[in-house]
Amino acid sequence: MRSSSLLVAFSALALADEQVPLVDKLKGWFNQATAAVSSAVPAVPSPADAVRGKVAEQIQHELTLENWKETLTADPTASAPTTQEWLVFITGGNTTCYGFCGNATKAWNTSLPLLAAQSNPPKFAIIDCDAQTILCNSWSVGPPSLYQFSIPKPLADQSAPATTVRYVPLNRTSTTTDTIKKLVIDKELENTPPYEGVFHPFNGPLQEYGLAIPVAYVFWAFAKMPSWLPMILISFVSRSFMGRRAGPQPGAQAGAGAGARPAQ
Repeated sequence: MRSSSLLVAFSALALADEQVPLVDKLKGWFNQATAAVSSAVPAVPSPADAVRGKVAEQIQHELTLENWKETLTADPTASAPTTQEWLVFITGGNTTCYGFCGNATKAWNTSLPLLAAQSNPPKFAIIDCDAQTILCNSWSVGPPSLYQFSIPKPLADQSAPATTVRYVPLNRTSTTTDTIKKLVIDKELENTPPYEGVFHPFNGPLQEYGLAIPVAYVFWAFAKMPSWLPMILISFVSRSFMGRRAGPQPGAQAGAGAGARPAQ
């Protein structure tokens, strides 16, 4: 049974890479090739994009594996009980987003001044999964997407309710400023049920037992594994399993030996 479970696990890992549509893969490879060819020519951003980028840098925090727990906290000046809302935009580059996150990132940067102008705005942060692969794996999130955190401030005895989180994937090509506005300002994001699974960044079992980072490194290792290696491992395991099943059993060998003794 253990060999069968291992075989199923390796099969699932081998098929995981096939979940990305072939068209997206081909486009991603083309984008990477185009970027490699044009890397010698520095890109000149438009003035509007440059302004949006500067505004985004001033408004939002850049999260890393080392600083996210210290950054995503409640306002220390607020009186408990209260919660602090955070919006975390998750983006990526050619490695984690196949070069398709530019449109969603531009929509996010354009939306930030509008979101920050609300009467009681949330705090903002961003994660680049190309640069922070382990962090994204430990949360089991992929770009482009939006994560909302409602973080309670601990009471005097340091007790606090669980952090409420909502996760919404964003379309790579059709996300616009209006998409972000509807999710945040029009509160469509609140229609998404809170996530309470094992990858919950604050209260999930993996975080509570210190397993989130080790599991993230396992995911990272399998992502780096050549596509042919899982098939070789599956073949090896299946051959070993079938070989043991097809071999003679110890009881049968003993019985055959006893039957071959000459009569006294």
